Amino acid sequence: MIARPEDENFTVIDAFSRVVRLGEGLAQTGRLSDEAMDRALGALRVCADKLRKRKVYLARSVATEACRRASNGDEFIERVRRETGIALNVITAEEEARLAVLGCHILLEDGRGPAVIFDIGGGSTELVLIESGGPVPRILDWQSVPWGVVSLSETVGQEPHDKDGRVARYADMRQLVRDSFSEFAERIEAHRTDELRLLGTSGTVTTLASVHLKLPQYDRKAVDGLIVPAMDMRAISSGLAAMSPAERGQLGCIGTERAELVVAGCAILEAILDIWPADRLGVADRGIREGILRSLMAADAEGQAAQQALHLLRQKESH
Repeated sequence: MIARPEDENFTVIDAFSRVVRLGEGLAQTGRLSDEAMDRALGALRVCADKLRKRKVYLARSVATEACRRASNGDEFIERVRRETGIALNVITAEEEARLAVLGCHILLEDGRGPAVIFDIGGGSTELVLIESGGPVPRILDWQSVPWGVVSLSETVGQEPHDKDGRVARYADMRQLVRDSFSEFAERIEAHRTDELRLLGTSGTVTTLASVHLKLPQYDRKAVDGLIVPAMDMRAISSGLAAMSPAERGQLGCIGTERAELVVAGCAILEAILDIWPADRLGVADRGIREGILRSLMAADAEGQAAQQALHLLRQKESH
């Protein structure tokens, strides 16, 4: 995502996104596969080309759970630097959670008391309890678990051909995620109020929101900032889980690319709703990338202010 700062906000002038499944096979081998690395490098070459053409002067490139866990993560990062010039920085799960919050918190429903923001990725899911108010919300607690749409799908094995088998597999997925978040659920129990607020950022929630709206194809303007009844999202999730991959693939806003992975995302979402049973779910088509942009803008402004202060100091000294 490439943007131009405008006062306190920014205007996106170019963006690119591709599903590469970098963590495919990682759960079984502990390594990034050659095929997955090649797919990721193909996408990163497009990014590098855009950076050069747009003459970007300030950039940050990050890698998350797949590179955190893989034994050959450092080798992949070096290969990316050598072949594309992009210097990937492996960020911690805590930093990933912070950036996701920074990128999407403005879409949180108005209300009093704490709220939960979550980010379902390919290799991990972050849950963050925040106290809203002020330009940046305060993080009260957070948790990251190594269950994303790729890692969870691979751990529970291939989808059965029969409907009953698919439903049972889905229940296993939900239980795995719920168990992983059990300690976090206990910690945040005391923060529950009568009006729980929940905001999700990920391909899962934006895809399910598209299904909710019955969109023939994805439309960011229709989805980003949407508020959906949680019961509707649950119904869509369980319905998709019972379908065959071919049936899911026929839905325009899902397609064959997401047909298999979306079930794991649905299971993670329902486990989150079990933990924080809000009546409504906010949907954000923004997150880490926007969080990085806001961080870069703040750092750039601080740097320019420091340079200006130093310049004034030197002027005074010379006089």
